[in-house]
Amino acid sequence: MGIEHSRFVGQSVERVEDAALLSGRGRYIDDLGHKPGTLHAAILRSPHAHADILGLDADAARALPGVVAVLTGHDLADVAGPLVPALRAAVDARAIAVDRVRYVGEPVAVVVAQDRYVAEDGCDLIEVEYRARPAMVDPLAALAEDAPVLHEGVGQNLVSDRAFRYGDPDAAFAQARHTLSVTVRYPRNTGSPMETYGVVAEYDPSDDSYDLLANFQGPFSIHAVVARALKVPGNRLRLRTPPDSGGSFGVKQGVAPYAVLICAAARKVGRPVKWIEDRMEHLAASVSATNRVTTLTAAFDGEGRIAALDWDQVEDCGATLRAPEPATLYRMHGNMTGAYAIRHVRIRNRVVVTNKTPTGLVRGFGGPQVYYPLERLVQRIAATLGLDPLDVIRRNLIPADAFPYRTATGALYDSGDYQRALDEAVRDGGLDALRRRREAARAEGRLYGIGFTAAVEPSVSNMGYITTVLTAAERAKAGPKNGAQATATVTLDPVGSVTVQVASVPQGQGHRTVLAQVVADVFGIPLDQVRVTTDLDTAKDAWSIASGNYSSRFAAAVAGVAYQAATRLRDRLAQVAAAQLNVRADDLVFAGGRVASRTNPDAALPFARVAATSHWSPGLVPDEVGSVIRETAFWTPPELAAPDEGDAVNSSLCHGFIFDFCGVEVDRATGKLVIDRYVSMHDCGRILHPGMVEGQVRGGFAQALGAAVYEELAYGEDGAFLSGTFADYLLPTATEIPDLVVLHLESPSPFTPLGAKGVGEGNCMSTPVCLANAVADALGIDAIDLPLTPAKLAALSERSDEPAPPQGRTVQAQARPGDRTMRGEGEARVAAAPEAVWAMLLDPAVLTSVIPGAHGVRKLSETHFRADVTLGVGPVKGRYKADITLSDLDPPRAATLSGTVTGALGNGGGSGRITLAPDARGGTCIGYAYEASVGGKVAAVGGRLLDGAARVIIGGFFSALARRAGGESRPGLLRRLLARLGVSA
Repeated sequence: MGIEHSRFVGQSVERVEDAALLSGRGRYIDDLGHKPGTLHAAILRSPHAHADILGLDADAARALPGVVAVLTGHDLADVAGPLVPALRAAVDARAIAVDRVRYVGEPVAVVVAQDRYVAEDGCDLIEVEYRARPAMVDPLAALAEDAPVLHEGVGQNLVSDRAFRYGDPDAAFAQARHTLSVTVRYPRNTGSPMETYGVVAEYDPSDDSYDLLANFQGPFSIHAVVARALKVPGNRLRLRTPPDSGGSFGVKQGVAPYAVLICAAARKVGRPVKWIEDRMEHLAASVSATNRVTTLTAAFDGEGRIAALDWDQVEDCGATLRAPEPATLYRMHGNMTGAYAIRHVRIRNRVVVTNKTPTGLVRGFGGPQVYYPLERLVQRIAATLGLDPLDVIRRNLIPADAFPYRTATGALYDSGDYQRALDEAVRDGGLDALRRRREAARAEGRLYGIGFTAAVEPSVSNMGYITTVLTAAERAKAGPKNGAQATATVTLDPVGSVTVQVASVPQGQGHRTVLAQVVADVFGIPLDQVRVTTDLDTAKDAWSIASGNYSSRFAAAVAGVAYQAATRLRDRLAQVAAAQLNVRADDLVFAGGRVASRTNPDAALPFARVAATSHWSPGLVPDEVGSVIRETAFWTPPELAAPDEGDAVNSSLCHGFIFDFCGVEVDRATGKLVIDRYVSMHDCGRILHPGMVEGQVRGGFAQALGAAVYEELAYGEDGAFLSGTFADYLLPTATEIPDLVVLHLESPSPFTPLGAKGVGEGNCMSTPVCLANAVADALGIDAIDLPLTPAKLAALSERSDEPAPPQGRTVQAQARPGDRTMRGEGEARVAAAPEAVWAMLLDPAVLTSVIPGAHGVRKLSETHFRADVTLGVGPVKGRYKADITLSDLDPPRAATLSGTVTGALGNGGGSGRITLAPDARGGTCIGYAYEASVGGKVAAVGGRLLDGAARVIIGGFFSALARRAGGESRPGLLRRLLARLGVSA
């Protein structure tokens, strides 16, 4: 009877990571010790979206005890250059601003001190003088010829404009019976991991090298960008990662500029420097997904069969291009027809810069922005033709016998049976019952809808896809780029234990468990005999420019190359054992912790003994075998070629399939979206660990639910950031996330060592549009953009039934999105005559006593004053410089009071008309009406409080003026109102 081994791959074994993580023993970057003498950094950031830096006074900060240095862009220019973008455009892509800022949150200065608290205090003492420039936040407006230009070296805000044609789209559109277009504005969102960015950097002047510890996930192509920005060769930049990382969802790729910044600071101060990002910094200035404006047009017949697509995409990458952007725009280039057999495609891709945070990679990057318009269009085709959307999807799906299938734009879909996956999802997910529920709900007058989505999930990106942004001639000049190399090292120690090292940094996905499963199965040993290390050191570990944890490459590429390394080592071990057992190597089986003959199980050796042979008895190793201690494998698939001369590119190696459907109800009164049922069918090839695949699907769904319903990084029209806390940038919690039905179909990939495909990003691509399609079905509407907030859905559900206002009333205009203008009016009664009140308004001593938070008012002229004031809104309090002028004077009856305030925490401005009217008792009735707005951190953090705060502060000014003049006031009530609003002065 042969020896037996229960295989681990395909089983939901207990995660080896969890014992440490669940007991608080995770080792994250802020948990790790640092060298004695390490300093701490805090970053002063711009409150303006677009402004010139006229001056920076850091004397007070430098004088603060504990502050070691205050560094500006000019101070670091000699040791830190620009970050080279993936697209050769003359954009000013620096880690810190020099002379000009282009987004709220851009670093302006770095304070390095004995601890973070002193560094933060130092930031508060820096005074920066700005001259504001017009800001651009809308990508279409940024394309206008007269739009303010962000980068003079480019000369316009359009930094790339490429057109592509595949097949014969002109003929297809000319011959089509029907055409239909959808226009989608896909909003910005981000990953919001629990752990923010962290960097610890040290410079060694003896060999001009940097040692960098950062919770950086890759791709390690950024290593070259960082090294170049620091003006050192790549082998002078040692990048290390901590053993654990508290989530990323793509955004920790964006730590690269801060790696440059803190490395440069460490070089300047001559000591190690540590920086840990806070939550407000992360929301405002880390990484967001691109926002995109897409117009997609289809040519189709009377049964909904699509012959051609025309894509017009305008990608907003923010203030500058950070490598690897515009990756988000081109990652899906081979997948622009989705799961459908469409042979004719026209594409125009434009990349625009605006005064918003530079973008980067966010889970599913590129997929949500493509599938939202594509699947909305499929639903609109069905509605236009009066067909079932499911029938339109079926008629367009790629047939099962077409795989491997080459798309019109160049992708090579490896395997799949989309019709079968759809049929099983419909059957096992209960679509018929869901349709009956919709009929019953609508019969009761409720708003109930069903949505569908079919999507292809790409994984294992081709490094060359980003070069599609270049013309064929430009690519030829730069040299071809392609492939997706993965790396793993398997090592045997002197007691026969196995260690695995991979160049992929996990953020909670379970790399160590899956790799232990794969390697333990190869050697036929218990899981606990395999130890996996996933923290990386570029000075010692094997890695390549494609290494990293991104694009769902772990199961297909990283686990696959670990399997290859272990298999090669096992085959050499078989030759060692064969020589000792006097059997053929191909007769040996590794199982049950032994190496034994298949035909004679008694001829066996313990695995540990065979594995340790090269350590203890190298003379027993056959000469032709060589040392059997370590194997490093590098793997790159031949299917990932560079883009061809016709711009066709296989932008990813593997292609899973997702079919989702859901039933939702929209509450007529509140607009709340309730998910009644959600079904998600996945084909991710061979499943290595069912439990973790389930977790990836559910985690992706949770993140997608946030993107669909709650999340948006909002900006004002002047570029002010408005989503600086989790009270303004909403995330779903366990309470809001419904259960879902997860189904699987396995079609192993012929292109990967284990047959696995990616699964970590799929629902981020499919779920937002599936929910939107269901909402559109429920409300009977043609167009809807994300997020699907209750206010938006309530307005849409009542759009035709809203009653006219009563006669004699005017309808108040609704504020535009991003409008932060605060308006108010009021009056106060003063015992003094108008002439006395007028004199008080021009008296600096009086103004000092009545302006909330004023430290002193200086009179520059009869109508021009400056003041230092301290004000706070919610959790933010800071010192500001106020500039106040009086104009349109009509003494002593009226004047216009205008002012601006600037400070490290924000900026603001406004004006108001003051009228002084005598009353019957010899006093004065002061009337006022004002408009004001603010920006910077105050707007980002205290946005919900600002309107009420402005009313109380301005009301407080006139109440104090009334008290000074002998009028009545209620200071106790005022203080209580201020406190309830979170306002301090």
